[in-house]
Amino acid sequence: MERLAFKMKLKTGAKEAYRQRHENIWPELKKLLSDAGISEYSIFFDAETDTLFAFQKVAAGNGSQDLAEHQIVQKWWQYMADIMEVNSDLSPKSVPLDEIFYMK
Repeated sequence: MERLAFKMKLKTGAKEAYRQRHENIWPELKKLLSDAGISEYSIFFDAETDTLFAFQKVAAGNGSQDLAEHQIVQKWWQYMADIMEVNSDLSPKSVPLDEIFYMK
């Protein structure tokens, strides 16, 4: 298993909408992520900067970022685009983060 982390940006004032949408994550999206080898996925929010910090535990070489071509993922991006900073294809603008410390 590998651990991946990345950050994304919410639009100001969108925290509750983001939380609500994830509390009602589509079962087919959840299954797709699980089938792709993502066994853990957490997202944290920094209220000072509207930044989201995401963490995933994934099967080697996998991650949600690798599912960009899947129809369910593209539909989710479209659903989330009004509350996040996104790229021209509606994917969330995300920045991978390098792990510099891990304590077992």
